[in-house]
Amino acid sequence: MLPLDKLASIARRFRELEDLLCRPAVVGDRQAFLKLSKERAEIEAVTQLYERYRALLAEIADSEAALADPELRELAEPELARLKEVQPKLEDELRLALLPHDPNDAKNTILEIRAGEGGEEAALFAADLFKMYARWAETRGWKMEVMSLSEASAGGYKELVALVTGKNVYSALRFEGGVHRVQRVPATETQGRIHTSTATVAVLPEAEDVDVHLDEAKDLEISIAASGGPGGQGVNTTNSAVQILHKPTGMIVKCQDERSQIKNKAKAMKILRARLLDIEREKQDLAVAAERRGMVSTGERSMKVRTYNYPQNRVTDHRIKLTLNKLDRILAGDLDELIAALQANRQAELLRAGGLSDAPAPVLSSGADD
Repeated sequence: MLPLDKLASIARRFRELEDLLCRPAVVGDRQAFLKLSKERAEIEAVTQLYERYRALLAEIADSEAALADPELRELAEPELARLKEVQPKLEDELRLALLPHDPNDAKNTILEIRAGEGGEEAALFAADLFKMYARWAETRGWKMEVMSLSEASAGGYKELVALVTGKNVYSALRFEGGVHRVQRVPATETQGRIHTSTATVAVLPEAEDVDVHLDEAKDLEISIAASGGPGGQGVNTTNSAVQILHKPTGMIVKCQDERSQIKNKAKAMKILRARLLDIEREKQDLAVAAERRGMVSTGERSMKVRTYNYPQNRVTDHRIKLTLNKLDRILAGDLDELIAALQANRQAELLRAGGLSDAPAPVLSSGADD
């Protein structure tokens, strides 16, 4: 059953907001106007669905009444059947619209990729994952900026941290956190044997100043050093690398990609804030936090969320048992089908948790799980 009282209350609030946003006193108060506009935007979709549902119920009632009239019955029966077919679909849309929204969904995202088990091959796989996400971000109109990078000696990345900005970035990237496993023949393998390596991915919503309070004088120890690593003579001689120690947690963040000390500090602060915000969010759900930390911190092959099998051109997401035989397209940035399936699974779980559905979460494929 739909919570009609709740829907009616939301619709009333929407009308109140529309009235308030037309008042000169609110229009002249920028902060109040933005706050009310945001609230209106958040409930507009569910209000429109509810109005469509009310209109549908009225049409159903009219068609049922017309059945009593012999002259109208022949026309009313097929119309009533059509409306009854539309009703459950619209009710499902309303249930989904009523699901709680994560306030972080619309935020920009800190994406961290680290080589796991597998040595140099793991570092090369970490680089492949970054390229995959960069291509996907490009197709969605997002911007990706590398904030911190540690290269491996034979190519690839030991660790890479990037800021992804755009519309609803976190709502899509949130499903990528965990251990990603690759099965392929390395370029250095002379006997053609398939090796298994891993890389870990962490996805953190970008923190805003209001999210995490930092007392720079009290909480932070900031040190400056000469930048190191590849980049040429200029990089090696510039005292621009910034390292920030967050004393309360012992967390250390270092950025040296820019020649500007100010820019490196700004990037390091972004990463630090995002990591601290993630810690705060984890405290609110210790069970989920423990599972996430276990998956990402160990990088063990057994803790995989997804496998990329090169010989079979196959990708398997083990959380929803979905197998797609288009590894080449996925590595080229075609992640939409995977993400849509993960989003649908999450919606089903939220519906069950909220008591709105008894349906099991969709199992999209019984493909190989190795």
